[in-house]
Amino acid sequence: MTRSSPQSSTRFSLRPLALAAFLAFGAATAMTAQAQTAPAYVASDGTLLSVSAQAEARRTPNIATLSTGVVTQAADANAAMRANAEQMSKVVAAIKAAGIADRDVQTGGVNLNPQYRYAENQPPAITGYQANNNVNIVVRDLSKLGKILDALVATGANQINGPSFDIDDKEKDVAYDEARRSAIEKAQARAEMYAKTLGMKVRRIVSVSEGARFGPPMPMPMMAMGRMEKASADTPIAPGENALSMTLDVVFELGK
Repeated sequence: MTRSSPQSSTRFSLRPLALAAFLAFGAATAMTAQAQTAPAYVASDGTLLSVSAQAEARRTPNIATLSTGVVTQAADANAAMRANAEQMSKVVAAIKAAGIADRDVQTGGVNLNPQYRYAENQPPAITGYQANNNVNIVVRDLSKLGKILDALVATGANQINGPSFDIDDKEKDVAYDEARRSAIEKAQARAEMYAKTLGMKVRRIVSVSEGARFGPPMPMPMMAMGRMEKASADTPIAPGENALSMTLDVVFELGK
């Protein structure tokens, strides 16, 4: 079930008539809106009102992204990398066994770093090496996410970050259009209020431009160190809802 959030924010400014020509002929090239109008004429007794309105629509996410990997340590670099490769192979096999498609698996980074011992009045001494290999994965069946996390750790993953929830192909979803309609309604209502307060009327919309969009929040890091015994239940996961926000900058012409 979907619904649009009632929360919104607006800001406005009254512009002198001298800016009308600029809006008509210059600003049109800088606008990023998909729907906008550039007036060929603004009445000499008109006043321009600029309103910024924000609205959002909420959706239950249907995909999750996370990164997982293996950190290993050994006395020499070669041993650290070999141990890491062996353990990481098991993690990748678990990812494939979970039904994650190849297109949804991407190496995030492979790192090898020396480990130092520090002592007073002595130069740092290398005590060993740490290898790190991690992959970014997309999970498209959220009902399996908890089980996948448990399987990754059970097969050798000792580093997990995420998950971050999102909506797949949200540009094709009607959520942004819902937010657009809500934002334009809020802008129109606010313009009517200002016009009435000033003893004027709203003549028309001069221009509409889209502002910034806001996506899902950044994931909270989650670390799982060491192997897990077979769990009695899957790791609980709560996808919640994502807010898809849209900001519109709308210029109105007011008059008597």
